[in-house]
Amino acid sequence: MKYTFDILGVSPILYFFNQQQERKEQKSQTGVEYVAAYKCTLDALIQSVENVPNYRGWDLDDAIETVINFWVNNSDSIKYWKERLKDAGGENLLVGRVANVKSLKAELEILLDKNL
Repeated sequence: MKYTFDILGVSPILYFFNQQQERKEQKSQTGVEYVAAYKCTLDALIQSVENVPNYRGWDLDDAIETVINFWVNNSDSIKYWKERLKDAGGENLLVGRVANVKSLKAELEILLDKNL
């Protein structure tokens, strides 16, 4: 299975928590997970991915390798988001998305169909 990871932005803690609860209530079974960390560090992002529920059937080592590759290849983006998180203050989280590529593509197609 092939995975993708990206940092999406900075969010207030409560807003992120509410979004996660809504996704859980919708019983979303897509292969897309939104993760969050208090710090913009590789360790914090890896830890957030390690907390993805096991029912996904993901190869956790491959998903973590994807996060590491993102970190190694996107230093400008990481610097940018590290500053945005710092500017936002302690009540905010860095939000990322980890997904298997097939599921992300399907989710994006559904979103595009809804908007047409």
